[in-house]
Amino acid sequence: QVQLVESGGGLVQAGGSLRLSCAASGRTLSSYALGWFRQAPGNVREFVAAITSGGVSTYYADSVKGRFTISRDSAKNMATLQMNSLKPDDTADYYCVAARMYRSLRHEEYDYWGQGTQVTVSS
Repeated sequence: QVQLVESGGGLVQAGGSLRLSCAASGRTLSSYALGWFRQAPGNVREFVAAITSGGVSTYYADSVKGRFTISRDSAKNMATLQMNSLKPDDTADYYCVAARMYRSLRHEEYDYWGQGTQVTVSS
């Protein structure tokens, strides 16, 4: 069975950095678009970032542009989200997702998703 497991969340002060990792197992996801969504208490699920299967194109929410960087390592079957200059508004549960097409991912039509990792940014 395919599993996505997120790690790297925690508590950090505003202005600090965290690196989230998404480890996939069960099958190779080199042909899938990968991405990150987040959800804060009382809020809807929000798109954060995505990377295409070839790794050529990346996409970011306006709120994180210039601060977050998504990358992937096909050899390790992993994706990462480097988060810099963190703000209290970044506090949320972060979820790794995979979809055969980027468009499907943005429409929340995922093939696989993880259980999330919590990020808390203090002021």
